Amino acid sequence: MGDFFSNLSLGFGVALSLQNLGLAFLGCLVGTLIGVLPGVGPIATIAMLLPITFGLDPVGALIMLAGIYYGAQYGGSTTAILVNIPGEATSVVTALDGHQMARQGRAGVALGIAAIGSFFAGTVATLVIAALGAPLTKLALIFGPAEYFSLMVMGLVFAVVLARGSILKAIAMILVGVLLSTVGTDLETGQERMTFGLSFLSDGIDFAVLAMGIFGIAEVMRNLDNTEARDIVHKAIGRLLPNKEDFKQSYASVIRGTVIGSILGILPGNGAVLGPFASYTVEKKLAKDPRRFGRGAIEGVAGPESANNAGAQTSFIPLLTLGIPPNAVMALMVGAMTIHGIVPGPQVMTRNPNLFWGMIASMWVGNLMLLVINLPMVGMWVRLLKVPYRLMFPAILMFCAIGIYSINSLPTDVMFIALFGLVGYLLIKLGFEPAPMLLGFVLGKLMEENLRRALIISRGSLATFIERPVSAGLLAVALVLLVLALLPSIRKGRDEVFTE
Repeated sequence: MGDFFSNLSLGFGVALSLQNLGLAFLGCLVGTLIGVLPGVGPIATIAMLLPITFGLDPVGALIMLAGIYYGAQYGGSTTAILVNIPGEATSVVTALDGHQMARQGRAGVALGIAAIGSFFAGTVATLVIAALGAPLTKLALIFGPAEYFSLMVMGLVFAVVLARGSILKAIAMILVGVLLSTVGTDLETGQERMTFGLSFLSDGIDFAVLAMGIFGIAEVMRNLDNTEARDIVHKAIGRLLPNKEDFKQSYASVIRGTVIGSILGILPGNGAVLGPFASYTVEKKLAKDPRRFGRGAIEGVAGPESANNAGAQTSFIPLLTLGIPPNAVMALMVGAMTIHGIVPGPQVMTRNPNLFWGMIASMWVGNLMLLVINLPMVGMWVRLLKVPYRLMFPAILMFCAIGIYSINSLPTDVMFIALFGLVGYLLIKLGFEPAPMLLGFVLGKLMEENLRRALIISRGSLATFIERPVSAGLLAVALVLLVLALLPSIRKGRDEVFTE
């Protein structure tokens, strides 16, 4: 327990430095802004901002990127409630009852309970991360190359199971990602692989180039394709603080949502997205009168919003302790860590305690900032919603091109983001989800390294993956999950969760 408090105090010492406070505030502000503006998600924004982090120290850079991620969860709920357009995938559920509350003149109360629920969930999730961090890292230290390889296989299987739409398409995207990660010079032999004799490919495909193309540019093209009508509520927003009756109706939903979100956020493979859906289903099942849901039930905002924020933060647990990104945003965080020369995984806590605990403490500070940024500034966010997309997209494209050129000063990088943007757009059109591809790309390099190490240690024997109990257990879990995901009844239930 003493360690727990001394670690947290070290973290707050780092997070409360003037520079890190400024970066956390900037991250939260940018996150809220992109959450509010429909069509620019946190994945695209973090991909675009990766070049800026090169000049920052690693702790400050990651604090800012983390702020963008959970700031977007907050901002997404603002658009969901006021405009009925979820700024974020996880805000889809909030729109169901939040927008109805806004139409009844209770937009302020919906926004207020969303912010308070998110703050409570964020605080609990921060404590969960701090409490689980040390034991998980101790557990992770028994991992050798074979266990790491099996863990990554399990992470990718989770990504398949929890991906939207066709399972075969998700598997195809992961394999394409793994294949792209092998482009470049072979680490062991120094031979060039799949470079087609092009010198700029000898170092491999740059992570920032792939991420910015597949998410940033493709997102712009997709948004130009389908212009959405914005159903902005013209009624007064009203009081922001919920009254005693509102609190009485929603406090249990906030607690349940926090628990559900915290547990699902830890799952590798985008479990955080399931949190709000699961919370909404639970609230509807427990309600005395389920017919209120979809007509402005405050529990339908409080529960999912709490689950959303708790999941967004506990998804940092597998990233910080095991080095496994559970979703596309965390894959970008792994990219940012490797750019700064930090190897994500159990050694982070021992080698970079400032980074590990500073980031955890900054989440709580960020949640407090979000409460201050969001509630008093609602009026400003509403005005921003009226900015037409045709004025935004040239600025986004220019920002992408300048940002990517500033990394290596290579014109080919700018051409590459255009190519990947086109590929990303076509994938979305054909019903493929690009997020598993990014996970495959990030984990591909690490998987190859660990596979080779394990085979070198075992003198080429593949049996090493089954002989080691932890590795065998992880592979067994992956196999069971894959079999279950392919069963028709489970697939049907899974698709219902995403289409509800």
